[in-house]
Amino acid sequence: MQSKKLKIYNTLSRTKEIFEPISSPNVGMYVCGPTVYGDAHLGHARAAVSFDIVFRYLRFLDYKVRYVRNITDVGHLEADADDGEDKIAKKAKLEQLEPMEVAQQYASSYHRDMEMLNTHKPSIEPRATGHIPEQIKLIEEIIANGLAYEVNGSVYFDVLKYNKEEKQYGVLSGRVVDELMSGSRELDGQSEKRNPVDFALWKKASPEHLMRWDSKWSVGFPGWHLECTAMSSKYLGEQFDIHGGGMDLMFPHHECEIAQSNASHHTDPAKYWMHNNMITINGQKMGKSLGNFITLQQLFNGDHDKLEQAYSPMTVRYFILTAHYRSTLDFSNQALQAAQKGYKKLINGLRIASQIQYKADPEILVDEKNVEQIEKSIAAAFDAMNDDFNTAQAIGHLFNLLKKINSLYTGQLHSAQLGKDVFDKLIQTFNVFITEILGLVEEKGDNQDELLKVIIDLYSKAKTARDYQKVDEIRAGLKGLGVIIKDMKHGVDWAYEE
Repeated sequence: MQSKKLKIYNTLSRTKEIFEPISSPNVGMYVCGPTVYGDAHLGHARAAVSFDIVFRYLRFLDYKVRYVRNITDVGHLEADADDGEDKIAKKAKLEQLEPMEVAQQYASSYHRDMEMLNTHKPSIEPRATGHIPEQIKLIEEIIANGLAYEVNGSVYFDVLKYNKEEKQYGVLSGRVVDELMSGSRELDGQSEKRNPVDFALWKKASPEHLMRWDSKWSVGFPGWHLECTAMSSKYLGEQFDIHGGGMDLMFPHHECEIAQSNASHHTDPAKYWMHNNMITINGQKMGKSLGNFITLQQLFNGDHDKLEQAYSPMTVRYFILTAHYRSTLDFSNQALQAAQKGYKKLINGLRIASQIQYKADPEILVDEKNVEQIEKSIAAAFDAMNDDFNTAQAIGHLFNLLKKINSLYTGQLHSAQLGKDVFDKLIQTFNVFITEILGLVEEKGDNQDELLKVIIDLYSKAKTARDYQKVDEIRAGLKGLGVIIKDMKHGVDWAYEE
C-alpha cells in the first residue's frame, strides 16, 4: 500500500528527512506530557492526538514502538523560569491539599480525557517525582564534566562554558547565545547565576516550599528541564529516535534537554525532533497562563461562554486531525461544527462499508475508470501519511473513497465493476484508516443498535399501514436525536445526521 517512504519534518535540521530508526524495527519515542496542576484543555488534546497518530502509524508500518510520555509533578515553576512558585505547590496551597493530591487528581482527569479522545496509553508513563535519584545522578555527571556549578545549595548549568567547550546552545531553536545575553536583563547582584542564560538543575528549597528532597547540595528540588533528560535516557537509552512535544517547548525546555544530554552523555538525545503547533483563539495561543483556555470537559458538555453547543470527543479528535500537526489550528464554533459533520460522514461510511458485500456477476465488466480512481485515492491517502503524517490531506482522499462506497450502497455502482481485489482493498483501506490510523470510533449510547432496530421496525409497519402521521412523528423524533431514516430500495436504514 505504501508508494513512498515515511518522511518526518525534523525541527533540528528544518527539513523533511526519510525516517530511518537507529535500531529498526525498534523505535523509541519520547513525548513531553502535561504538568498536572489543572484540567486538560484543547491545547493538551492537540499534542496528545498528534503523537497518538505518530504512534499508531508507526505501528501500522510494523515498527515496534516504545512510547514514553512523562507526567511533570514537580519542578515546573511559574513563567517556565527558575524563579517563582512551583505550579503544583501553588495549586495545593490554594486548594489546601498536599501537592501529590493535586498531581494525582489532575493526572487522573488527564487520563480520563485522553481515554475519551481514544488516544493509546503510552508504553511507559514515568513521573518526575519517581525519578529524583536519576536526576541527582545526572547533575553529578554534568558537574563532573565541568559544565555546572553550585551556589548556596543550588546548581546551575553553565551555558556559556557549554557553548564554548561542548556544543552550540540554541541548535534546535536557532537562538544565538550572544543575542540571548544581550536580550536578558543584567544580573542585579542578588542572583546566584553567573550568567542570565544559565538555568537551574537543582534549586535549594525555601522554608515554605512544600516539595523537597535531600541531596548533597541542599534540601531542594530538581529543575524542570532535568526530568525529561533523566527519564528518556533511562527508558530509551542515551540516544533514541523521536522526541516530540508542543512548539512552545522548543525553547527553552527542549534546548536545555539537548544541552543536558551532551553535557552528561556527549550525545544528542534524539535523532528526530517533532513539534506540534498551537491551538489559537482569535489568533492568540490557548494556554492556562493566558487564561483563555477551554477545558476538554467544557468542550464535551458545552459549559463555556465561547461554546454554542457541546462537542463530542470524536468531533474534537476529528477537528484536530483536519489540520496538519505543524500548522496552527484556530478554534471556532464554525470549525467544530464542520468537524462534527465531517466525522459523522466518515462514521456513516464506516457503517455502510460493513453492510456492503461483493456480488460477482460475469455479465458485468470491470470499470477501469472507477478502479483507477480508487487506486489513486488509496495511494494518495498513504502518500499523505508518509509525508510527515499529513492527516488533513489523507482525510480528503478518504472522502473520495467514501463517494465510491456510497455509490456501491445506493446501487449506482455495482461491486462487480470493481473486481473482487479492488472492492476488498477499498473497504479494507477505508476501515483501517478510520479506526486504526486516525483512531476514530463510532460514538453511540447503550443498546443504541437494538433500540434503533425496534424503532425502524415500527416505522416500517406504520409505512406499510399508510399511517403517515406516525411515519412523520418517528422521522421527526429521530431527527431531533441526530438520526435520519433512509428509505432505500433494499429496505429501511438509518444514518447519523450530517
